[in-house]
Amino acid sequence: MRERIDEAIELIWLLNEDGHQSLKRFRLSSEDDDVETLIPALEKEGLIVISEDIVEFTEKGYLMARALIRRLRLAERLFTDVFEMPEDTVITDACKMEHILSEELTDSVCTFLGHPPTCPHGKPIPRGECCKKYKIDVVPVVTRLSEFEVGSKGRIVFIVPAEPLRLNKLNYLGITAGSIIKLLQRNPSYVIKIDETTIAIDPEIAKEIYVKKVV
Repeated sequence: MRERIDEAIELIWLLNEDGHQSLKRFRLSSEDDDVETLIPALEKEGLIVISEDIVEFTEKGYLMARALIRRLRLAERLFTDVFEMPEDTVITDACKMEHILSEELTDSVCTFLGHPPTCPHGKPIPRGECCKKYKIDVVPVVTRLSEFEVGSKGRIVFIVPAEPLRLNKLNYLGITAGSIIKLLQRNPSYVIKIDETTIAIDPEIAKEIYVKKVV
């Protein structure tokens, strides 16, 4: 029932974004098998009020829906930008994530992504407490090596290889999660330094290595 309620208020939020507030439109758009019992449940929970076929959020409902949408769209951004998952998988897994992410973990994901303003589909991501410190979007805490600044040092956070065997090769070269690297050049290939070893990396591989800048 909790997930049914979550999905209902999420739907109301999405309909509101498109300028639709009628109860009739909600009924037609809902995929719930028993939407007629769901509507009074939303009222009983104090999440919505209905007046002359118009559905409006209470403050409680608004805050709950806002948090759900924030988690959903941040999850979509994470799966799309970082893990490059197929769109159908992104939608399915993001819908699961929105029900389980805590507020603290949601803010961590947001900070990790650099406080993105929109989801991959261009819809706004509601801002969180972690975003209030910034007047503009900041550079992500973690970024691809291919986008890293030449001359900077960074710690490898994780590697997402397109080919599993590539990870073994990188491990053999000492390019593993936790390693501290320095980017020396980008062209014609990426050249990094680990301890006293200098290694050249193809641009394709540089896109698969995610680093966090260190001083």
